[in-house]
Amino acid sequence: MTTQAPIWRATVLTLFPEMFPGPLGVSLAGRALGSGLWELEARDIRASATDRHRSVDDTPAGGGPGMVLRADILAAAIDAAEVGPERPRLLMSPRGRPLTQVRVAELAQGPGPLIVCGRFEGVDQRVIDGRGLEEVSIGDYVLSGGEIAALALIDACVRLLPGVMGKEASGAEESFSEGLLEYPQYTRPQLFEGVPIPQVLISGDHAKVAAWRRAESEALTAARRPDLWAQVPGKVPNRASRQKTPKNKTDG
Repeated sequence: MTTQAPIWRATVLTLFPEMFPGPLGVSLAGRALGSGLWELEARDIRASATDRHRSVDDTPAGGGPGMVLRADILAAAIDAAEVGPERPRLLMSPRGRPLTQVRVAELAQGPGPLIVCGRFEGVDQRVIDGRGLEEVSIGDYVLSGGEIAALALIDACVRLLPGVMGKEASGAEESFSEGLLEYPQYTRPQLFEGVPIPQVLISGDHAKVAAWRRAESEALTAARRPDLWAQVPGKVPNRASRQKTPKNKTDG
């Protein structure tokens, strides 16, 4: 007798629960959510407030602009979510470690995270330390809050859950799956504005297609993301150069 694996679940703590599911309610993620392949719970941090104004923030100790989410209120919200130690506790923060495809895959293979969406100037450090929050960043820029970042993280994870994507292979040959950017894609029409599909892609030679795609991925990564290229094992410098797109000829 086999035991069914628990459903992947995302629990989000936010001041704006109405932002969820948002875009997660449509397309691949939305269909999977409706089919019960994963679950989403958005919890209002203000539900843990203790005064009649439902206050959740206060002025920063030491002075300075803005407000800071209070440790006692946020800690109570985390505790009320009753998330076990087996589930990662994440805080979306611009000072966190950059989210990578490797970390996304790890999260997708687990039971699902609790995600805290920060607001204002940040979160009291004592709740970060006391509740073991892993700070995660989706880029070197600042958003109004962590909700958009949480949506991006959840979407990236849900795509990798069993049964969500139509073809399992489609998740294996895309950007970052091997530390490389994805190769260029083409489809019909065969000729578009005077530019044909590269001949190798319609040659029927699968080995040559695979080699072309690998070379293109390496060339794109080296040119656009030298930080990623530096980490690729066994890379061959200048292995490929991007195919130049011929300019349309004009009559004259």
